[in-house]
Amino acid sequence: MPPSSPPRIFDPDRRAALARRAEHLSQAPDAARFILDDMVDDVLERLAFMRHEPARCLLIGDRRGILARSLAEPGREIIAAEPGSLDEERPLPFAPLDLIVSLSSLATVNDLPGALIHMRNALAPGGLMLASFVGAGSLPILRQAMFAADGDRPASRMHPMVDNRSGAELLQRSGFARQVVDSRPLRVSYRSFDQFIADLRTQGLTSVLASHTPPLTKSALETARKTFMDRADDQGRVLENFEILTLTGWKS
Repeated sequence: MPPSSPPRIFDPDRRAALARRAEHLSQAPDAARFILDDMVDDVLERLAFMRHEPARCLLIGDRRGILARSLAEPGREIIAAEPGSLDEERPLPFAPLDLIVSLSSLATVNDLPGALIHMRNALAPGGLMLASFVGAGSLPILRQAMFAADGDRPASRMHPMVDNRSGAELLQRSGFARQVVDSRPLRVSYRSFDQFIADLRTQGLTSVLASHTPPLTKSALETARKTFMDRADDQGRVLENFEILTLTGWKS
């Protein structure tokens, strides 16, 4: 019996379009970049701690090029790719690699085990893969706001997310050695629901689900705004949480 195809949760065309829009919006001087900045800083800290000195690197999602510039050294080859321009569900064309870094990319592939297997296969022996993305436990207040807005007939508006346990199972299944999975909170505060949504859009974190749900009506959108802002503190700010999940694996 032929293997079954993975479920089509995410739409690759919407994913590519969202990546292009985020690339454009992120060029503004005041554009929100806190997710990417946090991930880049974390990757640099990990590489320094592990003293990994790769000769050939693939960086996926390094939208501003900060990671590439930080890793640039004489004799080191750096290949940059955006999630919308690279199909992680197919063999990577850049092998062999000593380092693969994926930033905010793997969360929206349909075949996540397959994508990880392709990454491992693209690594040279002793190569390292670091993948960071928004994981389970993120955006609890926004989820409440969406449920309130939809009332008795909730729609699929937010992505399913990977937790630590699932991440560990995925690394094991894909054959990585020396597997490590960890997560950390990143908390941001807002005085405006609309500004929060705009910042998600700028960072490529809005929906790319394959199921096209109807847009919120004006009254439903107002309910979402009110539910979100009802969680504001005495300073009028809503503290929302992102859980940044990082998968680390080596090729033996």
